[in-house]
Amino acid sequence: MDLPRKVLGRTGVEVTTVGLGCAWLGKPDDVVDEDLGVQTVWAALEEGVRLIDTAPLYLGTTSERLVGRALRERPDLASGVVVETKCCRHLEGSDYSYDAAMRSVEGSLDRLGVKRLELLYIHDPPKDALEQVMGAGGALRALRKLQAEGVVAHIGIASNYPDDNAPFVETGEFEMAVVPDAFSLLNQVAVERILPAAERFGMGAVVATPLEKGLLAVGAQGINRPGVVPSTRHFAPEVVARVADIEEVCARHGVSLLAAALQFVTRHPAVATTIPGARRPEEARANARAAGERIPPEFWQDVQPLIATWDVVAR
Repeated sequence: MDLPRKVLGRTGVEVTTVGLGCAWLGKPDDVVDEDLGVQTVWAALEEGVRLIDTAPLYLGTTSERLVGRALRERPDLASGVVVETKCCRHLEGSDYSYDAAMRSVEGSLDRLGVKRLELLYIHDPPKDALEQVMGAGGALRALRKLQAEGVVAHIGIASNYPDDNAPFVETGEFEMAVVPDAFSLLNQVAVERILPAAERFGMGAVVATPLEKGLLAVGAQGINRPGVVPSTRHFAPEVVARVADIEEVCARHGVSLLAAALQFVTRHPAVATTIPGARRPEEARANARAAGERIPPEFWQDVQPLIATWDVVAR
C-alpha cells in the first residue's frame, strides 16, 4: 500500500503519515511475546509504513532489539524504512549528561544493528534540566559531536509531558519533536505552545498517543471490553460522551473513528506523522489502513465544533 507521506520539518526526511509506535510491541498482556513483536513490525511494513519509533526505555531495551531483529530478518521490507529512537532514559533511570548520552547511543546502535541513526531524540528531560541538557557537559553537546561524525543525522526532543516538552521546543535547537499527550481529537494542548514553536523554527512534529490509549480506536462502547483500554486510563463520562458525538459524525460520512483520529493530527502543517502504538499485527495493519482511508472535506467541517481539550491524561 502506498501511504501518504510528508517531510519531517527541516530534516528533509520523508516519512509516511502513520508510523509504528513500539512502546508495547508484542505485549498484549503482562509478558512480552518476542515473535509476536517481530510479526507486528512486519505487518506494519507490509502495509506500507516506513517509520518505526522506539527507545531504550521501551520494554527494557527489548523494543529496540526486536526492531533490529525484524529488519534484519526481512531485508525485503527494510528498504526505505526510517527508524527513530531516543537516548538518556532507561528503565534504570534518566541521565542527561554528555557521557550518559554517548553510552545510550552506543547501546541503541548495538541493539538495532546499525552504524547510523537517522532520527534521534533526547528522551523525557524535565524542564528544570534544560540548562544541564543544553550545556557544555550535557546530552545535546554529545549528540552534536556524533552528528558531526555522521553517527547521528538529526537531533530532536521528546518529552511525555507537554509542560516539559514546550521549553525545549521553544529553544529552536532541535529539528524535530515527538509530541505525546498533547494533540488529538480530545486534546489541543500542543496548539498553545508546542506546535506554534515548531512552525516558527521549521521543526517537524511527530504526534504520539493520537488514540488516547485506545479510546479513539475502539470508541465509546469499545472501552467497556476487558483489556481494550489500559486500566491506567479512566475517562470521565463527559469525555466518553464527546467520543460518541464524534462517532455520530463519522457514521454520517462513512468514516472510521480510527481514520479520523489519525488523520486529524497530520492535517496540522507542523505535524508530519503520528506513531500509534501496536501490540499485535492486526493493530498495526488497522492503523496503516486507516491512514490511507479517504475522508471527505465535509467531514472535517462537521467534526470541528466537537474538537476540544479534555482532561484525558492519567497522571
